Amino acid sequence: MTIVWNEFTPLPSLAGGVLIGLSAAAMVVLLGRVTGISGIIGALLQRGSWQQPGGWTWRLAFLLGLLAAPWLWQLAAPLPAISIPGNPLLIGAAGLLVGFGTRLGSGCTSGHGVCGLSRLSPRSLAATLTFMASGALTVFVIRHVLP
Repeated sequence: MTIVWNEFTPLPSLAGGVLIGLSAAAMVVLLGRVTGISGIIGALLQRGSWQQPGGWTWRLAFLLGLLAAPWLWQLAAPLPAISIPGNPLLIGAAGLLVGFGTRLGSGCTSGHGVCGLSRLSPRSLAATLTFMASGALTVFVIRHVLP
């Protein structure tokens, strides 16, 4: 394995991790909620969630913040070029499988990996180990088994 040094970005990666940790801590301290993206968005899409007092306002604000972040970043620095090579149908199918997995696993990597592990949740440890093993297996199959 070789490291592509011009793409090795430890400081921005560290800064991103710190921001994720701070936002997860702020959600717990200020709202008493876990920062799991799939749960936040899933609750917005559930029927009846808009009638709950205060149940949708913070979720909608969180979602709008996620969508606004790239535009705010662009005020300070150019956005990196994004290219997603591959078959669009396979990418769409992969997205659907991820969505199914988050419902099956009762949460996503942000909920289990960041918030659940910091609370020493055994269920989150099992889910995160499953996510990581599935990802490693997928990369192995795509790079070494499939043509």
